[in-house]
Amino acid sequence: MTQMKYYIQLFIACLFLGTSLGLAQEKEVTKGNEEFNDYAFIDAREAYLKVAQDGFRSADLLQRLGDAYYFTADYKNAAKWYGALYDFSDNVDSEYLYRYALSLKSNRQYDASDRVMEELFKAKGEDYRAKLYANERNYLNEIEHQSGRFELINIGFNSKLSDFAPSMHQGNLVIASNRTQGRSSRRVHDWNDQPFLDLYVVNTGSADGKEEADKMSKAINTKYHESTAVFSKDGNTMYFTRNNYYQNDYKEDSNGTNRLKLFRGKRTEDGWEVTELPFNNDQYSVAHPALSKDGNTLYFASDMPGGKGMSDLYKVTISGDSFGTPESLGDGINTEGRETFPFISSDDKMYFASDGHVGLGGLDVFVTEMDGNGFGEVYNVGRPVNSPMDDFTFIINDKTGIGYFASNREGGVGDDDIYSFNSIRPLATRCSQTVSGVVVDKNTKEPIPNAKVVLMDPANQVIEQLIAGADGSFTFPIDCSKAYCVRGSKLNYGFDEECFTTTAQLELGLDISLEIESLDDPKIGDDLNSVLNLLPIYFDLNKDLIRTDAQIELQKVVAFMKRYPKVKIDVRSHTDSRNTDEYNMDLSSRRNTETIAYLVKFGGIAQERLTGKGYGESELTNRCSDGVDCEEGLHQLNRRSEFIIVQQ
Repeated sequence: MTQMKYYIQLFIACLFLGTSLGLAQEKEVTKGNEEFNDYAFIDAREAYLKVAQDGFRSADLLQRLGDAYYFTADYKNAAKWYGALYDFSDNVDSEYLYRYALSLKSNRQYDASDRVMEELFKAKGEDYRAKLYANERNYLNEIEHQSGRFELINIGFNSKLSDFAPSMHQGNLVIASNRTQGRSSRRVHDWNDQPFLDLYVVNTGSADGKEEADKMSKAINTKYHESTAVFSKDGNTMYFTRNNYYQNDYKEDSNGTNRLKLFRGKRTEDGWEVTELPFNNDQYSVAHPALSKDGNTLYFASDMPGGKGMSDLYKVTISGDSFGTPESLGDGINTEGRETFPFISSDDKMYFASDGHVGLGGLDVFVTEMDGNGFGEVYNVGRPVNSPMDDFTFIINDKTGIGYFASNREGGVGDDDIYSFNSIRPLATRCSQTVSGVVVDKNTKEPIPNAKVVLMDPANQVIEQLIAGADGSFTFPIDCSKAYCVRGSKLNYGFDEECFTTTAQLELGLDISLEIESLDDPKIGDDLNSVLNLLPIYFDLNKDLIRTDAQIELQKVVAFMKRYPKVKIDVRSHTDSRNTDEYNMDLSSRRNTETIAYLVKFGGIAQERLTGKGYGESELTNRCSDGVDCEEGLHQLNRRSEFIIVQQ
């Protein structure tokens, strides 16, 4: 079990296993319970495994077996036993549904994890973790969008045991480690037979390039745990975490657990003068300090009563040697899970570790913008900082872009290792979205310059409006997770409207096309003779050849059909009444064929866009029927061609 995990487990309330077993099994379970309640999870699971391997199953046993692996970051085996609990019981507690989902995610079984989270949301939708999942079902895409903003750098000061909690101090790093130095023996604690944690100073800028760790003074380090330090700007004040041990007095809570407390060290001529902070309590843990950039607010993690989850983040004001009353950072930050290890950057961002916000598995590092006394949206910082394992104690110098964090991911030197990184592009810490597009003619698809574009809410209230550019383009800034409508219009045109709802995804850009139709555009059933003011398409008497003057008019039809590429035309050819009906029907059919052939051959119009036939003298426009004496001009009106729009 890693040192970091030990610290986290001091936030966990003890559970008790009650069941009816055989005598031998009962002894093993009792032994396991004792180890479990002392946070000796490795020993506890060995006892539970003996019972489970004998074939015994109960919900309590499977819960504890899963927990014994979960709390030591063995998510593969945690998923195995939580899965057995899931199959065994029809009514799995919501907390175990969440731990099962998180363990599956740490094993990159994202689809299976999502199915369990859907069940958690249905069973306990008020669980903030379930709500976060429901609102961020595309979380892998959003994490991918945030990923790739840091480049990891190798460092040389990790040990074979546990190193974490880096803190910047006068150009060096202060870290927590349980490494051994030289041949001196060190006390070990019972739960994993490893040395207690101490605070070390690492000279990262030595002339010879060696990064060696030197233990801080005995005024800071004791025979118990010290960890997670933060320093004032002048370096003369530090806050750090220690077991509940002060002035040679070791204290436990009512259950016999030694909790964590915060201490302050002030530099004097003789070294560090250490005092306990007044809001500590023997019955719960207060740990992992962070300072605001002005040094007047202390942030920390605690499992004090009234919190939302296993550990929450709090703040307290500092006024000289006095401290205010701790305040929770609230629901936007805290979940039913673990929020811990805060860090405040000089550009007013808060970084923290959480397994309650949506991540890749285990603890992930998250970031939020600080705004006055409040906080903005919380975002996962993405890979490579985050992994399927536990990633925590993130710090960064936002001026240089250099930072550090700790992780128990595979490939490290010890249990927990510190990793360095360089920021290669800024994190997205505010949801910044736009909607862009272009206003085009519905029929021609050509851009319409200077169209009016309006951004509205779903109630048609205008939010913003603009005039599109010469190329018909427009852009509006929009908020995340909101509904909008965009409407385009112009004089002598209709309007088009697109409605949409944005997501919580960072830096999303929407592209839409608004297609508006000219009120002067032809409609189905219109005859191009009137639309285009065509002169009559004349044919010589009893002839079907396209005359030169007719060709000029047909080129106008060609131009129209190229402007409106979706339009289809039905060509209708007519004759006058002179000659027999049969002859005139044949003549009009030949004239129709020649007209269509001209449009195809000389106009380049696709054949499938043209239909037609000859009507002979069946649809005369005047009285000049058979046997009626008419002037030539009246007969000419009947020798006509029509170009009827049948499809837009």
